[in-house]
Amino acid sequence: MGDGGAGDFTRRMERLAELRAVRGAGITAEEEAELNAAEEEERQKRKKVSDAARVEYLIRDAMAQGKFDNLKYAGKPIPGLGEGYDPDWWVKGLIQREHLTGIGPKAILLRSEDAELDARLDSQFSEKQVRDIVEDFNARVIDARRQLQGGPPVVTKTRDPDVEVQRWQERRRAAAPAASPGPEPPKRPWWRRLWTGSS
Repeated sequence: MGDGGAGDFTRRMERLAELRAVRGAGITAEEEAELNAAEEEERQKRKKVSDAARVEYLIRDAMAQGKFDNLKYAGKPIPGLGEGYDPDWWVKGLIQREHLTGIGPKAILLRSEDAELDARLDSQFSEKQVRDIVEDFNARVIDARRQLQGGPPVVTKTRDPDVEVQRWQERRRAAAPAASPGPEPPKRPWWRRLWTGSS
């Protein structure tokens, strides 16, 4: 379509808009026929446009309006795109998004607790507390293995309380010198240093 055709089409569309505006105010039969013909021509032109061209136009229009600016994953890989299908994807996503704890399949809860167990043990003050936590963890792992309610398999291993106490003690010894080298001797007041002449 050349420039003359495009300008002609634009004039017809402007005329169509004018006729639509005055349609409610009452128009003549000739204007009504012109309006109906223009609407029919517009419908025919829309039918001739392929779906791909229509989609391309809508995408370009949205880009021109800036609707694709500042999207969440712009320039980043889409999470979970290359992974296999997981029927519980939405539950796991909800738990991760909302930082929910204490709900979900036991296998997943035990795995996440196992990953955080060392930090939890490091916050304890006695060997008895460490042993109690490890024994409770082991009991829940064994209980989860015995249940046949379905869900993901329990692959979390039990922990030896003696080994965990030894590792806890080693971490405490390593952290002790770095925590505090010791208190500095108090400085004498400035007037005493001047009076005695020494620092």
